[in-house]
Amino acid sequence: MRAAALLRLLQLASPQLPIGAFAWSTGLEGAVEHGWVHDAASLSDWLTGVLGGPLAHQDLPALLRLHAAWSRGDELAVQRWNAWLHATRETAELRAEDRALGQALARLLSSLDIAEAAPWRSAARASYPTLFALAAVRWQIDAESAAQAWAWAWAENQFVAATRLFPLGQTAVQRQLGALLPAIEAAVDYAAGLADAELGFSAPGLALASARHETQYTRLFRS
Repeated sequence: MRAAALLRLLQLASPQLPIGAFAWSTGLEGAVEHGWVHDAASLSDWLTGVLGGPLAHQDLPALLRLHAAWSRGDELAVQRWNAWLHATRETAELRAEDRALGQALARLLSSLDIAEAAPWRSAARASYPTLFALAAVRWQIDAESAAQAWAWAWAENQFVAATRLFPLGQTAVQRQLGALLPAIEAAVDYAAGLADAELGFSAPGLALASARHETQYTRLFRS
């Protein structure tokens, strides 16, 4: 990878990216509230399950297809995979999170002179992976690296959310994040080998955690 592309990749995966990801837990707060996640071991189990389940079977393979669609200028394929991703979000909160991050990233990319992002700034079904893939293509980041960075950003945000939900030291976070790296690599490799007909995954635990979070009495996160 060229230096310019690598630096853009670091920018895209940075927790400082101003898209508001810190406000969302992707259902993790609901899982903590119900005692499913309560320590480092249960957090590792939860994240490994989500990574190997819906992310490896839905988000990552769709991101790879979106990268290819943006690369060849296939607007119909972009719209189709974006709509497919929206349909896979099993709760109102998961849909709201995906849309909010997608719209925020579209606004950012528009300000960084990526013209194709402009129509997505207020799109009702703007999916975060759709705009992430667009940025990767325009900044000449290859599909595999983009998928790995997207999964890394998801994992880092989950660990940051966990430190706000229960006692988890920074050293433990870095140890667990490092331990998750092989799973991220494996998930991207697995996603790359899936045919279109093999995409899709149901994660009842994640859906229940997110749905219950919608009516949780007190909460730190929007999802």
